Amino acid sequence: MKNLHFLIVAVVAIVAVAMLSCIDDEVSTSTSDLLTFSTDTVKFDTVITSQGSPTKQFLVYNKGKKMLNISSIRVAGESKGHFFLNVDGMKGDEFHDVEVRGEDSIFVFVESRLDPTNQDEPEFLQDNIEFVTNGVTQKVAITAWGQDVIILNDTTLSKPTRLTGNKPYVVYGTLMVDTLVNVTIDPGATLLFHDKASLFVKGTLTAQGTQDKPITLRGDRLDHVVGEIGYDIMSGQWDGVYFNYGSYDNELSYVTMRGNTRGMQVFSDDMSRRSLHIYNCVLHNASYLTLLGVNAWIDAEGTELSDAGIYVADFVGGKLQFVNCTFANYYLFSAIEGPILNLETEYEDGTLAPFDAHFDNCIFYGNTSELNVNELDGMNVMMRNCLLKSAGEDDACFINCVWDADPKFYTVREKYIFDYRLQNGSDAIARGDRSMCPSSARYDRYGVDRFAGEGHDIGAYVWVPAPEETE
Repeated sequence: MKNLHFLIVAVVAIVAVAMLSCIDDEVSTSTSDLLTFSTDTVKFDTVITSQGSPTKQFLVYNKGKKMLNISSIRVAGESKGHFFLNVDGMKGDEFHDVEVRGEDSIFVFVESRLDPTNQDEPEFLQDNIEFVTNGVTQKVAITAWGQDVIILNDTTLSKPTRLTGNKPYVVYGTLMVDTLVNVTIDPGATLLFHDKASLFVKGTLTAQGTQDKPITLRGDRLDHVVGEIGYDIMSGQWDGVYFNYGSYDNELSYVTMRGNTRGMQVFSDDMSRRSLHIYNCVLHNASYLTLLGVNAWIDAEGTELSDAGIYVADFVGGKLQFVNCTFANYYLFSAIEGPILNLETEYEDGTLAPFDAHFDNCIFYGNTSELNVNELDGMNVMMRNCLLKSAGEDDACFINCVWDADPKFYTVREKYIFDYRLQNGSDAIARGDRSMCPSSARYDRYGVDRFAGEGHDIGAYVWVPAPEETE
């Protein structure tokens, strides 16, 4: 038994010596033996000033057989003090005598903290990470855009306030519009919401963007998930927007809201007063739903409601008028749990939730069913000149609808393209009823005239003929 033990020890020792003999610890001093890098530029895109950036990383390779001694790694230029490195577990902005074994590599991590620029527009900042090996200097560029912001941390707006389009706002916690207060969001304004942050409206919100200067509500992660795929594509980055009981006459136009959890939620105890009017808006990519209405009067024209984990839209009773809107669901991040449009006729206490709802010239299409009910009889809900994926037929509630149809969106889910405009050959082209569209909604979000052609297109976007492909 002892002999076996000594034999095992001897074999292990021989293997260890053999493995060590394969590693060449001789250091090359040749100027032709240099480093290679997994990237030539570390890009930070937009960095909020005075806040730490997400960490970027890249690999430094020694593809030769002999060890290389990097005599110096440092951030060069005037930006030293704004970019920080982590090399082999050590933090700093300058390192010496870093060894990389032959046919091996090391990680370099980069972080950024930029000073305020004292200007509204982003400021471009560029520098280099210098590597000196055997007297030869090699560089990896660093680029970033520094953006000053206005911080709103659990802020209550208790008097009339205007949020301008000069600098982005970063919202932490809850941004509250107090009772009887009117808050205006100017064209071009951007509100960046931190994790779980929300906008809660007790008073009145007027957010009127324009085609050239839309208003943006989105998460505050401005970096990339991987490669060129930005965090902007991710849902669940912030909570949502809430219009509370007693909040009326809210007006939103050319507002793009995306990447949240609970979407836009509207609660009302008086259906005779309009809670919300949205025009040429986009409510996109929510973990749960993009729009909830409870006993609320909501009007919408030319609006896209797209991509949600449960419902695109959920209404518990309400007075609803949706004209030339697109309801679509190609949600990316989980199996879709519900229909595109969910209509509920009871409140939580079991009492009746009445409807007075019209959906005109609207599209309902996606990777799930359109409705949670097969019949609308008795609900006071009508769909006129709507396009649906299902192979149904008209009745007293579905009038002149386009059934078993394909709008031919430009959306390609697998390539992260979510574009709900109409391609050539769409079944939505010229199938709507122009008389149902108010003159105030004549132009779609891209400025295309709904009334210019002979027919009237269904959905939020006017079909623009694309050049036919040639051989």
